[in-house]
Amino acid sequence: MNLIQKHTKLLKEEANRLGFAFVGISKAEFMEPEAQRLEAWLQQGFQGKMGYLENHFDKRVDPTKLVPGARSVVSLMYNYFPQKEQVHPDAPKLARYAYGEDYHFVVKHKLKDLLYFLQEQIGEVDGRVFVDSAPVLERDWARRSGTGWIGKNTLLINPKAGSYFFLAELIIDLELEPDGPLKDYCGTCTRCIDACPTDAIAEEGYLLDSSKCISYLTIELRDAIDEKFGQQMENWMFGCDICQEVCPWNRFSTPHEEPAFEPHPNLLDMSRTDWLELTEETFREVFRKSAVKRTKYEGLKRNISFLEQHKPT
Repeated sequence: MNLIQKHTKLLKEEANRLGFAFVGISKAEFMEPEAQRLEAWLQQGFQGKMGYLENHFDKRVDPTKLVPGARSVVSLMYNYFPQKEQVHPDAPKLARYAYGEDYHFVVKHKLKDLLYFLQEQIGEVDGRVFVDSAPVLERDWARRSGTGWIGKNTLLINPKAGSYFFLAELIIDLELEPDGPLKDYCGTCTRCIDACPTDAIAEEGYLLDSSKCISYLTIELRDAIDEKFGQQMENWMFGCDICQEVCPWNRFSTPHEEPAFEPHPNLLDMSRTDWLELTEETFREVFRKSAVKRTKYEGLKRNISFLEQHKPT
């Protein structure tokens, strides 16, 4: 085993010990086909009001511009699939990723531990850690590294465990042994396309109009939700899991083992009435360390009111 292989083995073993389910490595280089796809996607306006996606284009497609001297991009997956779900079927729904503490902090802390470990074991290793926090094309890097393929719903799918995972990256100046991409196993399946109530996924798949996605409408959009979506929200108040719920690969999902992702004791038991009567004090208590704070109390109330106004009779 040469030094590159030894360092690669060391990194993967420690990442697994820290709780990352899958780890893959890519060579840090300019992403030419991905750059062309991103440019075309932006030109079609599929980013909606998420103007920040148009910024730092050169850094998004070239990690050496983001981290000078970068040699390797390490892609990691961290499971968040919950053991339990919301109890009341008529309660407004919350995407499963938001049940527990904000993943940005939980996963980033583990990534920093991984980088410190490499520095302790190997010596001077320079780089940065990313958890949905910088211009990094995380799904494309994960696909390149063989941790999954990008499905027709545009989410990364792992053949052994599905798609209920957070993605994270370590971009470092250490040369590691790269992994190759996996085959696409979506086949002729169109369940995610057929199930999306707002037709956000293109007819042939693999392309998402974010401006129609329920996750975008309930989290990213700061303006009023367009009335045309009134009958299409399927009772989602924060995020949406429909295209994951119908994906056959998620039959392999197993509950996470991360204590920080356990929901607040009251969260899953809240009824429709509880949500309608939600006070700012309760919001702050239930979502104290949650990613739901991104939409703020007013945003969540807006979403709940919108659902209530368009409730099927």
